[in-house]
Amino acid sequence: MDDPFSLDDEPLPPPAPTEPTWLTALNPEQKAAVTTTEGPVLVLSGAGTGKTRVLTTRLAQILATRPVRPWNVLAVTFTNKAAREMRERAGQMIGPAAEQVWLGTFHALGVRILRRHGELVGLKSGFTILDSDDQNRLLKQIMEAEGLDAKKWTPQATMGIIQRWKDRGLIPDAVGRDDLGRAFAGGRALDIYRLYQERLQILNVADFGDLLLHCLTIFQNHADVLADYSRMFHYILVDEYQDTNVAQYLWLRLLARGHGNICCVGDDDQSIYSWRGAEVGNILKFDQDFPGATIIRLESNYRSTPMILEAASGLIRNNTGRLGKELRAAAAEGPGDPIVVKGLWDGDEEARTVVDEIEARQRAGDPLNGIAILVRAGFQTREFEERLILTGTPYRIIGGARFYERQEIRDAVAYLRLIAQPDDGLAFERIINTPRRGLGNTSIQTLNMASRLERVSLMEAARRAIETDDLRPQARKSLRTFIEDISRWRSLADAMDPGELCGTVLDESGYMEMWRRDKSPEADGRVENLKELVAALEEFETLHAFLEHVSLVMDNEARANEDAVTMMTLHAAKGLEFDTVFLPGWEEETFPHRRALDESGAEGLEEERRLAYVGLTRARKRVFVSFVASRRVFNEWRSCLPSRFVDELPPGVVERESAGGVYGSGAQGYVNAPGGWGRMGGPGGGGPGLWADPRSGGKRTPNDGGTPWVVEERRSDASQRPGDRVFHDKFGHGTVVDVSDGRLEINFDKAGIKKVMAGFVRDTP
Repeated sequence: MDDPFSLDDEPLPPPAPTEPTWLTALNPEQKAAVTTTEGPVLVLSGAGTGKTRVLTTRLAQILATRPVRPWNVLAVTFTNKAAREMRERAGQMIGPAAEQVWLGTFHALGVRILRRHGELVGLKSGFTILDSDDQNRLLKQIMEAEGLDAKKWTPQATMGIIQRWKDRGLIPDAVGRDDLGRAFAGGRALDIYRLYQERLQILNVADFGDLLLHCLTIFQNHADVLADYSRMFHYILVDEYQDTNVAQYLWLRLLARGHGNICCVGDDDQSIYSWRGAEVGNILKFDQDFPGATIIRLESNYRSTPMILEAASGLIRNNTGRLGKELRAAAAEGPGDPIVVKGLWDGDEEARTVVDEIEARQRAGDPLNGIAILVRAGFQTREFEERLILTGTPYRIIGGARFYERQEIRDAVAYLRLIAQPDDGLAFERIINTPRRGLGNTSIQTLNMASRLERVSLMEAARRAIETDDLRPQARKSLRTFIEDISRWRSLADAMDPGELCGTVLDESGYMEMWRRDKSPEADGRVENLKELVAALEEFETLHAFLEHVSLVMDNEARANEDAVTMMTLHAAKGLEFDTVFLPGWEEETFPHRRALDESGAEGLEEERRLAYVGLTRARKRVFVSFVASRRVFNEWRSCLPSRFVDELPPGVVERESAGGVYGSGAQGYVNAPGGWGRMGGPGGGGPGLWADPRSGGKRTPNDGGTPWVVEERRSDASQRPGDRVFHDKFGHGTVVDVSDGRLEINFDKAGIKKVMAGFVRDTP
């Protein structure tokens, strides 16, 4: 049913004073988070502590025990999947009432509000939502019209600046004079932002950033609208609060200002999305924003072994910007396996070692679906892919092209967007000559110019153009037919279900036939994809519902049922869990990533450490960390130092291994002692070590029995000179070609030219 404001004040009978059965399954921490319903509450939910159960049960608890109706509760999630899961679980507890809760993502809820009040920010009924492809196309048009070089200042980069402003809740007039983003595009970034927003209004479209920005504008400029919503939402629940940006934070604060009944669930130790606008400060200052707030810590972990939790906790304690909590294993039998940390020669050996271990786990009966390789950067995946292919090990990469991002699907959806909303000029431009209708670039440029000069949509410009001589007769005829087709299909939209309408459009437009006649290898697949699209549309009651689904939901569910190793970035892994997790590439400048340190300094390092914490806590049973001595990055060899995060893992839960010849093993042998990576004869081993702590400026780090950096001072210059003969444990004999800052370029007799650290070689006669 609808959720009219007039129902908010209807008196309700008091609930029965009985404790719901769902509370019996909760531990004391979870029960406190569920039953503390009044006032501001921050639930610090560590990895694997039952966050979803707490949120869902809290929703059921409020609806079952408080005098409110379902639409008096606002529940905000970050993904559509989380929203569906929360609604389904709540429905199992309390029945159909869960369907009437205002529950969804920030974007979905923003759309819902704008459908009611969009006219207050200049949006007409039926506005559509742009995807990233259309945003970039529109920006490119604006930048070219303004004489900006779209190759030097790319639309993608410009959109990044604009989106950052929107994430901070800034309309063009609110961007400060000292804002660094204004310097982008030769100081024209703010002008482009202003023109972009004006163009969106003319097209009657909104991008994703607008869905919250427009709501903020309405709430800030129309106190009566804000008062209505604040009065309607007696209780607010927020998932993943550590990932909110400034606009989302302000939106929530405005809605909760009246009653203060807001419960935010999140984990400051898992805030890893600053690059897309997330502000960890939102969760850190919750008690300042909501004085008297109750803070409840969920610390009973139901996922990982004690060894894994101690490793993760020991690592994250090095961060200073955190509220603090200590995870403890609630369901583990025994301490579990130690974290295995391996030092290897290069990326190829790392890939072989990882895949060998995967095959061993598979022989032991472990399903491949329970194994994941989590990398910090995309370039790390190539060697693993090649090795997995070579061994015939099934694998999937999460983050590939999605169904609705394919060319033929984008084209078909553009037809449907134009039918639903004729002012959508980007959809118009995408399919006006697809399939070809004899409308060349000159005709399209003429329409674009008329649209800008007369400040009308492309469809309206086309209607006017066919009555003039601005276009060639054949172009006018084709354009007239196209406009009539769109009008006819639009008239059929109410009488036909979306799937039937889509099939009709694809056939009558000639688009399906275009791909049937195409002789390219992928043409058959495109036809099958279009058929699948028609089938998918049959699940929706209206065309608008489908178009919002396409805009808001981009889940990639391909190969979900295949038993295969999962490979993805650490950022993509958040929220997932696996029995066995491999964490390769733990080297300085790879992890922590050089860019994060260069751009954000100490804050960047803390976020990188949180990312490592996320990687460790994805594992249920075992973790394998690895680093290499040299890595090929973008076709160049790079000598590497172990990541400082290796050092920060507590020695009591780590089992260290090293390949022959790497970091002091080989002839001297590696000693697996509390002192860590050392040589025989030195501290922890008996002799001088190989590496200095990269954070100490090359100075020796004292060995206190708990730090693996037990090494001698690195030489600022190597003792070898060009022409010297040397020996390397892996590459054999060679001749020094060049010397630079402790690094040698050597022409090896059998391996060719390689770049290695001076400490890796010894002189030969």
